[in-house]
Amino acid sequence: MSTRYEEKCFGDKKITCDSVQYSTTMAIHIPGLIGIIVFYLLILAIGIIAGRKKNKKGDSDEMLVAGRNLGFFVAVMTNTATMVGGAYINGTAEVMGRDGLVWCFAPVGFCIGIIIAALFYAPKAREKKYTTIFDLLQEKYGKRIGGLLFINELLADVFWESAILSALGSTLHIILGIDMSTAVIVSACVAVFYTFFGGLYSVAYTDVAQLFLISIGLLLIIPFAWTNPAVDMSRIKDNWKGSLEPKFTGVYIDMWLITIGGCFTWQAFYQRVLACKTTRMARDAVLVSSFLALLMGVPPALAGVIGAATDWNQTMYNGNPELSTEEWSYVLPMVLAYLCPMAVSVFGLGAISAAVMSSADSIVLATGSVISHNLYKNCFRPKATQRELTWVLRVSILLTGILGTVIAIAVKSVYGLFILCVDIMYVIQMPELTCALWFEKANGYGSLVGFVVGLLLRILGGEPILSFPAVIKYPWYDPVDGQLFPHKTFAMLVCVITIIGVSLLTDYVFTNNKIDKKFDIFNCFQEKMIEEKEKSHRNAVELKSDEVFDEKQEESEAFFKT
Repeated sequence: MSTRYEEKCFGDKKITCDSVQYSTTMAIHIPGLIGIIVFYLLILAIGIIAGRKKNKKGDSDEMLVAGRNLGFFVAVMTNTATMVGGAYINGTAEVMGRDGLVWCFAPVGFCIGIIIAALFYAPKAREKKYTTIFDLLQEKYGKRIGGLLFINELLADVFWESAILSALGSTLHIILGIDMSTAVIVSACVAVFYTFFGGLYSVAYTDVAQLFLISIGLLLIIPFAWTNPAVDMSRIKDNWKGSLEPKFTGVYIDMWLITIGGCFTWQAFYQRVLACKTTRMARDAVLVSSFLALLMGVPPALAGVIGAATDWNQTMYNGNPELSTEEWSYVLPMVLAYLCPMAVSVFGLGAISAAVMSSADSIVLATGSVISHNLYKNCFRPKATQRELTWVLRVSILLTGILGTVIAIAVKSVYGLFILCVDIMYVIQMPELTCALWFEKANGYGSLVGFVVGLLLRILGGEPILSFPAVIKYPWYDPVDGQLFPHKTFAMLVCVITIIGVSLLTDYVFTNNKIDKKFDIFNCFQEKMIEEKEKSHRNAVELKSDEVFDEKQEESEAFFKT
């Protein structure tokens, strides 16, 4: 598949700002810098205060799921802010401006995916009172397989964090002249600091403030940019809708399904679901946030349209007036920098910064949660104290933040790795989660084989961004445009079928003693047999108790009759 069509769905994908023309020696804009500092200090203060007031016990349960005490309003706001991150708003502006409405998947796709999650996934997860969504996977597939499934999310989270931090650093450099590395480090430090001390409470309450800032900032830039003399809407009257060549229909279907099915597999999403007071509140909060996220996609989409309608020769921009694919990655900060007054630019920049931090804090907390709870506690230290788990969580948050920051500064191809991990979340994680929730006989063997098969099919299908060649050439393969068949969805369906098929096969051979249970290396059926014996024993005890009670009652009745 061609790189051009591979890149349509996501936004924070270029981690360098070499393609945007600006002077590396440009002077720092002092008033704008002061405004950003004030914004960062405000978010930091809100995070610390919320963490101190709400975290009364200071244990890991409060840090991870806020004591399951999130109210409806805060739950809606934090869910929405997590979805409306840096990738969402930058990507929507980019794709809408460069490729048109037809290819702008994220707002509608996210909305559909989150509605599906609210109706079918979130209630089942919340009613079981899990601490992380990987509790479900470890319960169903075993601790080792559940831990294996976390590896991809860990990589995806770190690369996601790196991509959005790098994009924010480039934006701050373009508009304010701040050194990119400094901007990345400071932004990461702020997000990590309040998350380190306050956990989900700090993240949730800063999300509320960040969402208000994102809303106001994005709405504010539209009238100023739209009325700029360099903007002429007649330039795009015939192409703002975009177009779809028939040969790319398979790719188009693949992208839609990835956007819908890949958005509700993440721990950051379920962390908020599991923190709600009740199952019904969790469902309703997710439903409302899905529509709010859709509405929040409108301003950046308009900004992308404005960027497409701009004659950049009439602005202070000194690059090529016909933006390249790389330059389109920065269309939103370019609209801020060249089409809006500086005061509005700074406020809009605050909105972008808020969006990035609302994603970054969620990422480091989600990753730290699984490391401390599912890996450290469940796999290595089942008897760990609450204080110990809290500090493991904090160290994990810190290390995740440091790793993402280092990669953002040092690595030049983060986006390609992120795309591959996101695809694997759709190809593997979504089938694993779905089968764990809805297929009773799913087990660790099916999960492991499904993981391997899905991973191989995805990698062998090729990845142009990382220069991975297509070993498997599906129908309609084109030497120039690459895979035109929806091969990612095909890999996902094969993964589902594999999990179900291998689970049924192993269930049959072990439960019918076709294979001795000593060969059950993952203890899927030995544990099941022990659980059934314990259940049978409990039922026998209860039955015996009932019989004794009935005998005593009969003796009492006979005594009173005499």
